[in-house]
Amino acid sequence: MPRRVTTPSAGPGKRPTMPGADELFRATAPAQAPEEGAAEPAVAASGRVKHDEKMTVYVTAAELLAVEQARLRLRSDLGRGVDRGRFVRAALAVALADLEARGTDSDVARRLSDS
Repeated sequence: MPRRVTTPSAGPGKRPTMPGADELFRATAPAQAPEEGAAEPAVAASGRVKHDEKMTVYVTAAELLAVEQARLRLRSDLGRGVDRGRFVRAALAVALADLEARGTDSDVARRLSDS
């Protein structure tokens, strides 16, 4: 008669322990220390971390299509999948850094004054 193969468990009817949300959604890249003498940006793209605040932005169908096409291009050219949130946070960081550095001559200030 063949022997029965068993696996160790926590007991009858017990579920296995699964990782929590903190373990699943932790930052994927270690934080880098800024170089000495380098100016820190006013706002950096936060990447894949837990965010405490939420902001809803409404866009046109054309703007959403442009974001999706940019995401696909980044995936194709760089081999990196980027979600919409990370893409928008990176773009926001670029716009804020440009505004901080160039003030009213920045691209975002010029676009806002033209509209």
